[in-house]
Amino acid sequence: MSETRIIIADDHPLFRRGLVETVRQERGLAVVGEAESVTEAWNLIEGLKPDVAVLDVEMGTESSVGLARRVREAALPVRVVFLTMHKEESIFNEAIEAGAVGYVLKDAAAREIADAIRVTAGGNSYVSPVISSYLLRRAARASALLREKPRLEQLTPAERKILRLIAEGKTSKEVAGELSISYRTVENHRANICAKLGLSGTNSLLRFVLEHRSSL
Repeated sequence: MSETRIIIADDHPLFRRGLVETVRQERGLAVVGEAESVTEAWNLIEGLKPDVAVLDVEMGTESSVGLARRVREAALPVRVVFLTMHKEESIFNEAIEAGAVGYVLKDAAAREIADAIRVTAGGNSYVSPVISSYLLRRAARASALLREKPRLEQLTPAERKILRLIAEGKTSKEVAGELSISYRTVENHRANICAKLGLSGTNSLLRFVLEHRSSL
C-alpha cells in the first residue's frame, strides 16, 4: 500500500515540528514538506501535489482560507485539513465553504491529526468531535433551505459553481475570468438560477447567497 503524502504548514516552528514528528511516527504517513507561510504552502502544494495539506487557518497576517479556495479552483487532488485555535462556528463555516475536508482544533491536534489525515485521505471528512455539532447544524440549515427552495436540486453543476463563486463575493466579470467563459454566459447562468429559485429584483441573487451561503 502506498504512503499518504502530506505537507504541514504552520507559522509556529515548535508546534509545527511537534506535529511533523507525531505524523512521522505513524505507519503509512509521510511528511514530504513543511511551510511557515501561505505562499510557501501553495508552492509546496503546487509542486509536490501531496495527498493531504494540513494548514494552520492563520499564518501571520495571512489566512489559509484563500489558499484552500485556490486549491479547489485549480482542481488539484489535494485534501485540505485546517488546524485552528478557533471554536467559532463562523470560522468553521468559512473553512468548509472554501473546500476544507478536515477541521482539527489545535488543542487536540496531537491525538487527532493522524486520524484526520487518514479519514480525509480516504475521501471522507473529519471534524474534531467537540465541534461536530457544527456539521449537524449545517445539515439542518441545508435541509431547511431545500424545503424552502426545492428547485435548488435542479441547478446544473455549472450553475452551482457560479452560485458558490458569487457567495465568495465575485462579480460576473470575475466569475467569467475564473471559469474562462464569457461575461454573457455568466449573466445567462445567473438569470437561469434566479428563474429556478424564484428570485427577482436587483441584487436578489447576491442577497440570497450571502444569506444562505453556509447552507449551499
